Amino acid sequence: MEQIKGYVHSIESFGAADGPGIRYIIFLQGCNMRCRYCHNPDTWKCNDSTAKLYTAEELLDKAERNKPYWRDNGGITVSGGEALVQIDFLLDLFKKAKERGINTCLDTSGNPFTREEPFFDKFEELMKYTDTILLDIKHIDSDKHKELTGHPNDNILDLARYLSDIGKPVWIRHVLVPEYTDFDEYLYKLREFIDTLKNVERVEVLPYHTLGTFKWEKLGISYPLEGIAPPSKDRIENARKILGQTT
Repeated sequence: MEQIKGYVHSIESFGAADGPGIRYIIFLQGCNMRCRYCHNPDTWKCNDSTAKLYTAEELLDKAERNKPYWRDNGGITVSGGEALVQIDFLLDLFKKAKERGINTCLDTSGNPFTREEPFFDKFEELMKYTDTILLDIKHIDSDKHKELTGHPNDNILDLARYLSDIGKPVWIRHVLVPEYTDFDEYLYKLREFIDTLKNVERVEVLPYHTLGTFKWEKLGISYPLEGIAPPSKDRIENARKILGQTT
């Protein structure tokens, strides 16, 4: 039987901010959203010619070379792009990771999530092999979410509720973007939503930055947030206070 292969954008062997402990981070290609502040627009196309194809075994063999650094709670984190775009490969990877006793973490925006088949059956299976999910809620208001990313957020909030129902540990992440998400009204609404969930272990405010703008220029794409500066320290602290950041 032919092995499933995944399109991999890049790998970070030592990450301390993308899940519990020290993480081996695998960035997969492919994303349906077009976030105005995306710092990795080069990950949008799934089968981009710059992506490298890996089998699950090949990636896990590479990852396990770093196992001495993981200690008790480290492991692999799969990010993107949007990892759920390649759910067949992700499922194969996480299943084989658990066979090796490796802690697994999924970093996702939740955009591909649906309760329709065949996706939902695969997602339910994936959850059996997923230890933690980092869920990035881009905007709590669906219309504003569509303005910011090109897609509404109804299915993303449904994903958050589903993960709460099954008790899957989640870290909520929220990018603070001046003129888009940095309004107390929306921050309080997001906090109200988070408070309805029973599985949130951590909340993180991620300040908007412009470090990825050169990639837009390299790809010949006009950067939508040109002229918008990162949020001030006061606004960052305000958001962290409202959302109850736990770090």
